[in-house]
Amino acid sequence: MELVSLAKNPLPSGGIVGTFSGYDGAELRFARWDATRQPRRGTVCLFPGRAEFIEKYFEVIADLRRRGFAVATLDWRGQGGSQRMLANPRKGHVRGFWEYDRDLVRFMKDVVLPDCPPPFIGLGHSMGGNILLRNATMPGLWFERIILTAPMIAISEATLGTTTAKARIYAEIASQLGMFTAYVPGGSDQLYSTQKFDGNVLTSDHERWLRTKAVLEQAPALGLGSPTVGWLRSALRSCRMLCGHDYAGRINVPLLLFASGNDKLVSTRAIEDFAVRAKLSSCILMPGAQHEILQENDTVRLRFWAAFDAYMGVEEPGA
Repeated sequence: MELVSLAKNPLPSGGIVGTFSGYDGAELRFARWDATRQPRRGTVCLFPGRAEFIEKYFEVIADLRRRGFAVATLDWRGQGGSQRMLANPRKGHVRGFWEYDRDLVRFMKDVVLPDCPPPFIGLGHSMGGNILLRNATMPGLWFERIILTAPMIAISEATLGTTTAKARIYAEIASQLGMFTAYVPGGSDQLYSTQKFDGNVLTSDHERWLRTKAVLEQAPALGLGSPTVGWLRSALRSCRMLCGHDYAGRINVPLLLFASGNDKLVSTRAIEDFAVRAKLSSCILMPGAQHEILQENDTVRLRFWAAFDAYMGVEEPGA
């Protein structure tokens, strides 16, 4: 099990990559790195979004290590270098987000707790943020703090192509009618993140866009196409749970949420509303940013890291 390194996306040195067993024995890829400078500040557990892969976060991993953090990350089941769930490896599928929950437990117990220094900080993007929030009310939570970029608390109706209520009805009925593993309407095998840059809804940074595309051209097996009806049903169910009137108030871990000002994939309003309802939460709006804040242009990323450093007490990030 190796990580793909390119000249424009170099592999951070000193990493350990391997696999661990998901809750059902599925082979899931992980990687971890030690910090590269003092003082040591613990471990950031990095949880990517749908259709992402570890290689996409090499720059972020380097940024964290030079701030004194060790890093541990994984590819969720069904994507990246982890075992796929269907015969068609391009389909993004899961039976329910409870599968991610159980895999998260195995990742923490088998990879993070034995070999990574505490305290543990959760850093999640989009779907990864949803999964972290699903687990944030659980007793014995591992994370001292949770930081989320564009968390998928609600999917944008522009992405759904209809109202949330209608999308939910469709996903529930279609799943019962034998379409559970079929692509969502309009879905295909085309790799996510390989569409044209102009008009993309992920990032305004052309070079970082090209970097992700180059990784997928080198290793297309890492990529993923559209989600299935089953994934959509699971995602909408999970979002509905998070948006419940009392859910956010039950979270007792400090949260720092980043919302993109130009996000067309998830609802910025839902993120802001969630932050208001959560007891120990702050929300920072990133004007002009598209969905992938950590893959955005330097101006957006500098604002993110300035807020991150202030929140985590990092005074002088290393070079």
